[in-house]
Amino acid sequence: MTGTVGPLGIGVATLWLSLIVLLPLAALAAHSLSDGFGGFWNAVTAPAALATLRVTVGVSIIVAAINAVMGTIIAWVLVRDEFPGKKVVNALIDLPFALPTIVASIVLLSLYGPQSPIGLQLNATQPGLVIALAFVTLPFVVRAVQPVLIEVDREVEEAAASLGANNFTIFRTVVLPVLAPAILGGTGLAFARAIGEYGSIVLIGGNIPYQTQVASQYIQQQIEIDRPVNAAAVSVVLLLIAFVALFVLRWVASRGLRRQENDR
Repeated sequence: MTGTVGPLGIGVATLWLSLIVLLPLAALAAHSLSDGFGGFWNAVTAPAALATLRVTVGVSIIVAAINAVMGTIIAWVLVRDEFPGKKVVNALIDLPFALPTIVASIVLLSLYGPQSPIGLQLNATQPGLVIALAFVTLPFVVRAVQPVLIEVDREVEEAAASLGANNFTIFRTVVLPVLAPAILGGTGLAFARAIGEYGSIVLIGGNIPYQTQVASQYIQQQIEIDRPVNAAAVSVVLLLIAFVALFVLRWVASRGLRRQENDR
């Protein structure tokens, strides 16, 4: 069949995926169980570990929700509106991908730290974590929604408008169902990135146990005090959380796509 890669291509892809992803993950899982399942369980249920996981997941959910809304709005503006500097704004969306995340932390600390020029001190607070993580995860929803929005059939919207539907109704009933899979996919990626982020929050977060310490900082702390098994155990939990979140959101998105295809 035209376009297939054949056994050689599949073998190369599988080998590369195994070397880069599967083997490291298997090694991490094996290391987390060095002290048996009991040791693994004790590591992930320690009060400090549970607290840092609650902070990490809670803040990441907030960030993902914010990005789902604001990322969709930004994508809509970039696709549907024309304004001076549009190309510059479009390029700025990808800046968090290119910028070292520690630079983002320095900039945010300068803006929201003790010497804040705007009089707003958010360092060592959970709102500070939200702002830092929202910065580094901004592009995911925007870049997921943008190409889908470009391909949306404008004639359907015009037909709905001719029947008397207002803009909000058109967006809710015509556009949003088409965008929903892309929004969910981008939101899942933003959430997965947020729970594993380190650089952007290392300065502004404060690393206060039970308050602003996120999982990546807790993992580093465990390594520094020579508890690598504990660090590996919490890392495995983060991987499982990210995998489940991505799997569920992509499953929901795929069901939405199939439903749209069946309705056509």
